[in-house]
Amino acid sequence: MSTPLADTTNPDLELLYAVNGLAKRSPQWLDHLVSWVGEYGILIGLAMLGLVAWLQARRRPDAPVAMAGLLWVPLSVAVAELANLPIAAIVNRPRPFVDHPGLLVLVDGKADTHSFVSDHSTMTMGVAVALFLVNRRLGWIAGGLALLQGFCRMFMGVHYPTDVIGGFALAVAVVLLLAPIAMAVLVPFCHALSRTAVAPLIRASGQDGAARAGAGTGARAGAGARGRRRGAVRAGEQPPESDLAA
Repeated sequence: MSTPLADTTNPDLELLYAVNGLAKRSPQWLDHLVSWVGEYGILIGLAMLGLVAWLQARRRPDAPVAMAGLLWVPLSVAVAELANLPIAAIVNRPRPFVDHPGLLVLVDGKADTHSFVSDHSTMTMGVAVALFLVNRRLGWIAGGLALLQGFCRMFMGVHYPTDVIGGFALAVAVVLLLAPIAMAVLVPFCHALSRTAVAPLIRASGQDGAARAGAGTGARAGAGARGRRRGAVRAGEQPPESDLAA
């Protein structure tokens, strides 16, 4: 049953009308801009952040681990979107403008799709949380873009606030709950890739040389320590007897 426009007892609907009302009072060029940002712009911005994160991760001392975290970003989004399929089918919530024709809708082709949960909100928050686990600064920026995404979806009249919140919650749950399992698989995988022909995608060439130099320095230091211990034994110190039963 449709909720009347004058009904302000539903905070979800009331907030939607308040945000969508901004679109009604805005110039047409601003409505077009927000529509493009809400549909494509923020996703493009997140892709650019992912590229920056990849360039920075390749130069980190723990490059394979960082790259494993970056691989979890798109994988977690895919898992969250798959998890949303049965949720959307079970809830079966129509778009807000279907029941409330007083809303201004800034994008076409949404009438036959589910409203809960918001796919765009799920994707953007999934990227933000997974990216935060790898690079906190870029993660905060992505989080801001995710919040902006939620606002844009309400401004465009295609989602209720609870659709947006549900998408955020689904993304956070999937990313954080499955991250330990994902990293247990992805970290060895990225270490293995760093020893193949695709190693430049995992670790920058300078970092690869630094890692080998560090390994060599550690080996020399260990050999020196063993030599000093052997010298001390030869000088007259008796090594303690080993107790195999201990």
